[in-house]
Amino acid sequence: MPQTPFPPLQIWGRANSVNVQKVLWCCQELDVVYDRIDAGMQFGRNDEADYLAMNPNGRVPTLVQGDFVLWESNSIMRYIALAYGGTSPLYPSAPKARAGMERWLDWTLTTLQPAERPLFWGLVRTPKAERDMAALQKVADANALLWEIIDRQLSRSAWMEGYDFGLADLAIGCYARRWFGVEGVTRPALPHLQRWYQAISARPGFRTYVAPQLS
Repeated sequence: MPQTPFPPLQIWGRANSVNVQKVLWCCQELDVVYDRIDAGMQFGRNDEADYLAMNPNGRVPTLVQGDFVLWESNSIMRYIALAYGGTSPLYPSAPKARAGMERWLDWTLTTLQPAERPLFWGLVRTPKAERDMAALQKVADANALLWEIIDRQLSRSAWMEGYDFGLADLAIGCYARRWFGVEGVTRPALPHLQRWYQAISARPGFRTYVAPQLS
């Protein structure tokens, strides 16, 4: 897509943040040029006054484009898709198709992410000697119920909303990487989810920004 009508794009956030990964993958899908600036966790900066002036939540990512500032990862993806997407099906314009896409984007943040976070932190960001594996398996079992919802949805369509890859696939795909990537817990066999995950895993943006080792 043409870049000239827009000022240079900055994305603030560390590369191993699932919410930053969503935005970077979205940019890859639409060939959007940007400059990423490390922030959060070991990089700090997100608790400093200058950053909080941009993003009062002190979280990542934050998008800066000239005097325009936007935070919340799904809102950033929506903006990028609207600004650079043209006729791309990534964020459909038809009301029903967009409403379906929005439903999954909302569900990802309100339901999937809060459930997934304890499992990821417990298995990836907690030293092995400190892990309570029995408790983590219970968390995994609860997560499995959510992935079963997605599996049923994918039994009816190639992608989360019909025949085209969209923002919902992108957002949920970042969490699917964590679901399939953590070790030490058992997971149910979900064939439709597995088929879909293999398909998204082949996309260049996934391979570049989401597939690297979990940390």
